[in-house]
Amino acid sequence: GFHPEAEDSSSLLETAVSVLQSSYLDSTSQDGFQYSQAILVENDVFLSELKAFAQAKEAAGYSQEELEETFAFLLFDNEEEAKEVCQTGLRVNSSSISVLGDPAKGVYISKYADCLHPRPWYHGKSGYIVICKLIKGKVRVVSENYTTSYTCPSPGYDCHVAVSRNKKTSHCQAFEQSQYYVYEVSDGSTAERPRQICPYIII
Repeated sequence: GFHPEAEDSSSLLETAVSVLQSSYLDSTSQDGFQYSQAILVENDVFLSELKAFAQAKEAAGYSQEELEETFAFLLFDNEEEAKEVCQTGLRVNSSSISVLGDPAKGVYISKYADCLHPRPWYHGKSGYIVICKLIKGKVRVVSENYTTSYTCPSPGYDCHVAVSRNKKTSHCQAFEQSQYYVYEVSDGSTAERPRQICPYIII
């Protein structure tokens, strides 16, 4: 039987590539990457939690803009790691970055599809990108904190982003500054897996 919602893999790949290409930081990236295969991640739990998060925040008076679904990206060296995140979700304590908030209380995910790692890619390197759906919610701009007394999640917000800078930065700084730090805090305790991130496609 034909399932209209089950897209064939080539159109899924096209969808994934167009998402990635519309999320590049650097225009020269258009020619720099080749994508070979896309796997649709269907995790009903995460999808329903994303929906529940949106409904709860809508009830709390969030604007349509704050509830809009956008995309964010994670990079893995191997397929097992990528698949594991799609099964278990993006959990706290998974990041080595700490500049925008305490990694034990939230998760980091990349805003740009070509800035996924502190070091630039070298020719011939490959990896697996997990495209996630993200509802940013209320976003707070924070300055980077390079100390060990980490910035905590901000009450009333759902996400931290770095102060945007126009000056040319190193690749590592560009990477850190283009992260979303996403968290979900209720009754003073931090969710181990923020509901507002939902793995979507592995490519």
